[in-house]
Amino acid sequence: GRLNADNARFLLLAVLIVLYMLCGAAVFSAIELPTEREAKERWEERLENFTRRHNLSRAELRHFLREYEEASVAGIRVDDIRPRWDFTGAFYFVGTVVSTIGFGMTTPATVGGKIFLIFYGLIGCAGTILFFNLFLERLITVIAYVMKSCHERQLRRKGVLPHNGRRGSGTSEVDSLVGWKPSVYYVMLILCVASLIISCCASAMYTPIEGWSYFDSLYFCFVAFSTIGFGDLVSSQNIRYESQGLYRFGNFVFILMGVCCIYSLFNVISIVIKQSINWILKKLACKCCHRCQRRLFRSRRNVVMPGNVRSRRNISIETDVVNESDTDGRRLSGEMISMKDFLASNKVSLAIMQKQLSETANGYPRQMSSNSKQNGFSGGVGALAIMNNRLAETSVDR
Repeated sequence: GRLNADNARFLLLAVLIVLYMLCGAAVFSAIELPTEREAKERWEERLENFTRRHNLSRAELRHFLREYEEASVAGIRVDDIRPRWDFTGAFYFVGTVVSTIGFGMTTPATVGGKIFLIFYGLIGCAGTILFFNLFLERLITVIAYVMKSCHERQLRRKGVLPHNGRRGSGTSEVDSLVGWKPSVYYVMLILCVASLIISCCASAMYTPIEGWSYFDSLYFCFVAFSTIGFGDLVSSQNIRYESQGLYRFGNFVFILMGVCCIYSLFNVISIVIKQSINWILKKLACKCCHRCQRRLFRSRRNVVMPGNVRSRRNISIETDVVNESDTDGRRLSGEMISMKDFLASNKVSLAIMQKQLSETANGYPRQMSSNSKQNGFSGGVGALAIMNNRLAETSVDR
């Protein structure tokens, strides 16, 4: 049933995510662990030289460093930086909260601030996620309008669609444009290009102003726009900038646009992942049920196949959102049709076949006309008899 299919999809996705995390952990461990060990060895050597040069005990120096770590959490740095809790700094902080970025370089230190953050973030994050979803809907509407306009222009060039917009000889082509939606793959491609353009433009701004390399700027853009927010690189933290007001405004605009595009891209990619999972489950089901299908349908001559099964080669962006019925949903998702749906979709054909079998068994089959016998369309049992009778009637009419 539908519930079993959803459970199978959920379990398969969970297994794939765990495998994906294990592979990522292995790769990052192999890349980053040697560098971490080298940095630790260099730090221990510097610590030993410092204690020896200034005649300090190792315990006193470590105690002092722990106190500096506590001061660093409160926002104190060796270099001069702007206050983190002035109005502009607080506004930057709440922006990282409601967007779920959470860099971590600024955190509330008081009990009152922590309590307020819980309730503030609960409402703010929910509202921002709603904003991102509405942004994605309107973005899809714009993309659909542009792509539909381009398609109509191509039809006008071919002469299928009249230039005045009235229906003419190309009525079927005009009707096919009603309710037309863009393919999910086109939307994903457009979002990828838009995210790349925004990231490249933002990196071109961050590189000279923040003093980062262009690659580090691209890295910061992905971490910030995807709301991962490690906090190792954070923009707009120096005490002074050239054209400071303009830079902070540009930083806000780039982060807002980048988060919207990347969030929308994640939603579209999730649809593609769902389609891939459905394809894997379909392949597994076909292999597991191959023997059962051979037992149920031993003779292909009398098989009645479900009719009008639609393919999913051209997946729409809203295919996974709205389905007319459970049967249509299963067919669209590529899952195997159940026996109940099979009988329901072929109720008329099965009734005719039962009538033919009953007449044949009772010894008074349907009398065929002489014209039909001359045409050779006679005989057969079940679905073959139905087809022969239909061909005979058609031949007589002609």
